[in-house]
Amino acid sequence: MSTESDARFWDRTSRHYAASAMADQAGYERTLDRTRAVLRPDSRVLELGCGTGSTALLLAGDVRSYLATDLSAAMIAIAEEKHAAKPLPALSFRSATAEALMPEAGQFDAVLGFSYLHLVRDLPATLRQIHALLADDGVFISKTPCVGEMNPLIPMLLLPAMRAIGKAPHASVFRAAELEQQIKAAGFDIVAVEKHATKGNDYRPYIVARKSA
Repeated sequence: MSTESDARFWDRTSRHYAASAMADQAGYERTLDRTRAVLRPDSRVLELGCGTGSTALLLAGDVRSYLATDLSAAMIAIAEEKHAAKPLPALSFRSATAEALMPEAGQFDAVLGFSYLHLVRDLPATLRQIHALLADDGVFISKTPCVGEMNPLIPMLLLPAMRAIGKAPHASVFRAAELEQQIKAAGFDIVAVEKHATKGNDYRPYIVARKSA
């Protein structure tokens, strides 16, 4: 398994993903509202793992610029279709990973990663790259499943079995406390950790972290 095989998985499932219903719409709306409160009208925003662009289309109208990226070219193609139907001058899409983006001084004021960090293959390296992409005092906002908090049968049996038959991409297993520690180790100060789910158990902490010196 590799990043290329992950991209092929998401390419294959992109249309099904685009048609799937939001599991917790109220929780998603809370996440959007909380994120809007962090962003500023002059913010330069990068979203990693944007999927088919739904979140980008809802947030990009409130900021200076918004680059939404995903490793799946098929996901980005769907996002571009949506964008063509609802153009936003500040928004652009690109098929890329965090590691493929060249850091430039003060490039982004905010980096967003929703349902993203558990899918990367080298979490410490990805977090360091995010740190490099941010301007001084920039913010990183994450909301991602902590698979280690779930039923242990999921990481031990279900995920490996699904990956073996091509029904799941790579997924890292960590607990919320471990994720927070990794974010801190990459050079961030954690500002807030919140739970936004409105039903069921919430294994997806919403984390706001600020780049430290």
